[in-house]
Amino acid sequence: MTAASRGLDSAARAQALGVARRAGDRGERVRPVAVRDSRAQASERRNLRIDELPEFRTMRMLHKVLDTLDVRNPYFRLHDGHARTRSVVDGQDCLNFSSYDYLGLNGDPRPAAAAQSALQQYGVSASASRMVAGDRPVHRELEAALAHNYGAEAAQLYVSGHATNVSVIAALAGDGDVIIHDSFVHNSVTAGARMSTAARRSFPHDDLDGLERHLIAARAEFRNILVVVEGLYSMDGDLPDLVRLADLKARYGFWLMVDEAHALGCAGASGRGSFEHFSVDPTLVDVWMGTLSKTLASTGGYIAGSAELIEFLRYKADGFVFSVALPPALAASALCALELMAREPERVQSLQANGKYFLERAAALGLDTGLSAGFGVLPIVVGDSALATKLSERLFDRGINVAPVTFPGVPMQSARLRFFLSAAHDRDQIDIALTTVRQELDRLEEEGFLDQIATAMSRFGLEPAG
Repeated sequence: MTAASRGLDSAARAQALGVARRAGDRGERVRPVAVRDSRAQASERRNLRIDELPEFRTMRMLHKVLDTLDVRNPYFRLHDGHARTRSVVDGQDCLNFSSYDYLGLNGDPRPAAAAQSALQQYGVSASASRMVAGDRPVHRELEAALAHNYGAEAAQLYVSGHATNVSVIAALAGDGDVIIHDSFVHNSVTAGARMSTAARRSFPHDDLDGLERHLIAARAEFRNILVVVEGLYSMDGDLPDLVRLADLKARYGFWLMVDEAHALGCAGASGRGSFEHFSVDPTLVDVWMGTLSKTLASTGGYIAGSAELIEFLRYKADGFVFSVALPPALAASALCALELMAREPERVQSLQANGKYFLERAAALGLDTGLSAGFGVLPIVVGDSALATKLSERLFDRGINVAPVTFPGVPMQSARLRFFLSAAHDRDQIDIALTTVRQELDRLEEEGFLDQIATAMSRFGLEPAG
């Protein structure tokens, strides 16, 4: 009996043996039935279409709900020109609150001139990883300037902010380690944790008592503990208690990593970040992470810390070792922006004054700004995802560009419009935007839009998703 015929009933076994004998008489090689079946199944799997994936069908269903509600897609709008406080979006001149240009440097001619100079000297691309193609002077100059900002020994550049977190977290934590992060951290942090072979835990947002409970439980179970928080949370605009985090670190002996993507330029009297805001010694944080795409009017990411940390990552972080280097022109524009932030602290002061004014005016209008501390990231929380999306559309039709953030990007029933303020916005622009939000929210309530949402969801057999 052949291996393929084991487990078959008598009729099937006889058929299989007959096929084998006839093929053998013809000199053919016979694959076992199980192998043929598995290859046929694999062929069928390869022929599956993307539109047959359950996840795709769910996405399409939600799009149909929005179509039923006559809600246009608020994403991927076409910008024509600089993303400044006013931008031409889909052919319409708009007040713009959907760009991370916190200090108004994206439209400043000086970072652009620095980029153009580097472009002429070094070309468009570094053309390979820095291990292969080598460094450019501007890479080292920017790294030195970033290290200085954090009082660190060294820094390292990456071509993408998202890839920075993914690569560094996966490199630092491995077998026998645990990563503990705030539940509201950016997707790049959780993606890096999933890529790591370390265990993963999360604590409720800003609940440092919850973090401490994890730390107590982890002491005897794990080799190393990496705790990750954001210096300024990108969805809510609040800051972690860095003073208590430093105290917990001293008591429990973990590595502390702070993602400063939104904090640099926004927090602290001169915009140096969350440590300046809390008057905490920056050397108490083991890993400072940030991006070049917000305050620094460029693209890319960075890590700052000890010389040993950077030496380790130069050879172990996949997003550095196996990725092309940051284009020199982008490094040059970021370096110029960082220098301007230090030389022109009035930009930071203007941004923070705008944030304070935004919070005061929103409160006066009965708008919910959630947890925001007023440092650049200012949400208006409305609850339902479809409501946030429709509200964004109504604002755009009135010349205000601000994108919604919906479930699952934020927890259910906490969808919001997320305003990014700039030092270049003025109070009249903030007043216009907030007054329009209040007017359009009231209109949608008068029109019974929430009831329309419930009806549309029910029509497609869906439960409200937040």
